[in-house]
Amino acid sequence: MTAIFAIVKRLLASNKISFILTALVVLCATSSGDVVLSNGNYTWLLAVLTPFFFVFYDFTKLIHLGASKKDYFFGCLISYGFLALCISLVNMVIHLLIDPIYPAQTVINLMDVCKWTENGIIVAGLQQMCFLVLVMVFLHVLLSMQAHWYGWLTDAVLVAIICIFTPIAPLRAILAGFFQIIMFNTNALLHICVCLLLSAALSLGGLVVLKGKTL
Repeated sequence: MTAIFAIVKRLLASNKISFILTALVVLCATSSGDVVLSNGNYTWLLAVLTPFFFVFYDFTKLIHLGASKKDYFFGCLISYGFLALCISLVNMVIHLLIDPIYPAQTVINLMDVCKWTENGIIVAGLQQMCFLVLVMVFLHVLLSMQAHWYGWLTDAVLVAIICIFTPIAPLRAILAGFFQIIMFNTNALLHICVCLLLSAALSLGGLVVLKGKTL
């Protein structure tokens, strides 16, 4: 565990660019419209950027320093959980304290759009955290596969799903139902369980991919 937590510290320390870019976007994002997106939701950018640095920069660096692939991967998972918690807390604070002071504007927070706040702000924060963990793990596994043929195949399948399912009503309903479960879900227990189960399944897949990953 000592090695894993050392890796976590190094991963977070080397993720400065993601932190800086996210902070700049959160602080500088403005809108003059009557309906605006909450600045708190721009913190989700950190969840999108982080896997790119963990996969394309930190992996090679840590393996050269003697870290095992398994420790690296578990370090990434712990880091994703910690970052998801921090992002969720910041968005909650902005939603509660800053969003209400926008004059003559309707401020939309994605926690409201996803209907998570119907379960109370604390549960909504937990749902947000689990969803962000799922997003980061998904991106991590997808990016890790890009050096292999099955990575390109996965990309093609995802594009095909979007292109084919979207224009065809019955298939579009299936796609909408999937997002209804993993994102627009008012059933907190179901939503959290689905996100955690999918994250666990993707993590197992990520370990398999990592075994074949070379420097």
